[in-house]
Amino acid sequence: MHAPVLVLRDSLKRESGTKVHHANIQAAKAVADIIRTTLGPRSMLKMLLDASGGIVVTNDGNAILRELDLAHPAAKSMIELSRTQDEEVGDGTTSVIVLGGEMLHVAEAFIEKSYHPTVICRAYSKALEDAIAVLDKIAVSIDVNDRPAMLGLVKSCIGTKFTSQFGDLIADLAIDATSTVGVDLGQGLREVDIKKYIKVEKVPGSQLEDSKVLKGVMFNKDVVAPGKMKRKIPNPRIILLDCPVEYKKGENQTNAELVREEDWEVLLKMEEEYIENMCVQILKFKPDLVITEKGLSDLACHYLSKAGVSAIRRLRKTDNNRIAKACGATIVNRPDELQESDVGTGAGLFEVKKIGDEFFAFIVDCKDPKACTVLLRGASKDLLNEVERNLQDAMAVARNILKNPKLLPGGGATELTVSAALKQKSSSIEGIEKWPYEAAAIAFEAIPRTLAQNCGVNVIRTMTALQGKHANGENAWIGIDGNTGEITDMKERKIWDAYNVKAQTFKTAIESACMLLRIDDIVSGIKKKQAPGAQGPSKPKIETEADADSEQILPD
Repeated sequence: MHAPVLVLRDSLKRESGTKVHHANIQAAKAVADIIRTTLGPRSMLKMLLDASGGIVVTNDGNAILRELDLAHPAAKSMIELSRTQDEEVGDGTTSVIVLGGEMLHVAEAFIEKSYHPTVICRAYSKALEDAIAVLDKIAVSIDVNDRPAMLGLVKSCIGTKFTSQFGDLIADLAIDATSTVGVDLGQGLREVDIKKYIKVEKVPGSQLEDSKVLKGVMFNKDVVAPGKMKRKIPNPRIILLDCPVEYKKGENQTNAELVREEDWEVLLKMEEEYIENMCVQILKFKPDLVITEKGLSDLACHYLSKAGVSAIRRLRKTDNNRIAKACGATIVNRPDELQESDVGTGAGLFEVKKIGDEFFAFIVDCKDPKACTVLLRGASKDLLNEVERNLQDAMAVARNILKNPKLLPGGGATELTVSAALKQKSSSIEGIEKWPYEAAAIAFEAIPRTLAQNCGVNVIRTMTALQGKHANGENAWIGIDGNTGEITDMKERKIWDAYNVKAQTFKTAIESACMLLRIDDIVSGIKKKQAPGAQGPSKPKIETEADADSEQILPD
């Protein structure tokens, strides 16, 4: 006998073959089980404690998984799924995980019968193509300007969320906000940039019913000199700058040697004249409101207030962009480059109001705003955070419909129709792929089944009744009413889903299931070679523009 040859290091762990498949499937199922109860209108909430002791109470699939810290690699990739889903279409984060988990679960039986993973994957991809074809067949177009239909749609999306008791309110906010921000790109395409141009401002206090979408923007700032400057200006002319209105300091330490005392006076005079010139250039355009992202010196403040101009300083870049979009101004880098066309005249009212114990500046009643602020009020921070998450989902759904105005039935009806169609088709598939294909068809039933479970009805009876209704591919609109658990027509109940949310859900779930099935080897414990005692290089944190929004800006 030969002595055994060591190829891998001792410190490495290697698992291979079916063991890995089972581990991955178990991990994926565990993740799916965590958020299975958050699907549907009767869903439960999850409370998560994070490291700093803060609590998150939510039932948004993505928010829950984002907070979890997982060890298993397969489970981590499941979490990526819901994140992708959240970024792509904003809704369906829970269903993606449930569906993906179910796809892997049905594959387990085949792995035990030693089917080759590629065969299963091939069958799954085929099933996915056919499923999308079925979706295309049963999709219904919708008119984007038909407000009640849009409301019904967004409501059924938020029906599964915590704020469903304030259903209409959030749906209204979402539709108002997204239809304000939509920009026509031509050829029937609409671009809706939620992240950049819709700011959600959460102000604790008062009740949820006071939340509203402003026809303009608001930001947490007061005018520079509250006593001297006007706090309410109708139809203001707005100038936006992103340069400091103060004397330029030297780059590094500058020493000036003065021989005569009078020269000191001259120096100071020069500084004052410099600032005065800047102010004169700005005041040439007769603005009512000057907003700058940088500093504004006392002297400049004096000149401006003397001319009856209100000024606001140190505004965030992102807020400034929104103001520019809302009132039609252009952000100018140097005061001497100002032109008449840069002055924003689209706003109807500038006003500083005190909400709670902070001052907020409102620029509202804009003529054709392309940016807006959603003002959320509510009793507690946790409540507001949850409402904000739900609003994000609702806005994403509204955005999807504006982009691609097609609808599918909700309440598990789509999945059942797809499942029935695939079952019929599976009989015409030859060879070994027939079984995994059929299994994929059955896996789609996980969604309606989970809905039924969460309502607390008799799952087996409900499922059999539904399958009977869908058996020959007819009654595409029959599904479960998630509130009562009754089997009803989704058209009447107005329970809808957006087409691209569903399509994305199916694609993501099946593709990820295929990916996890294809893994047959996990090698762990790989260490980079390092000098003893040396710390690994830490990753530098790169700030993006989106981070700037969340950062606290120092008070003046």
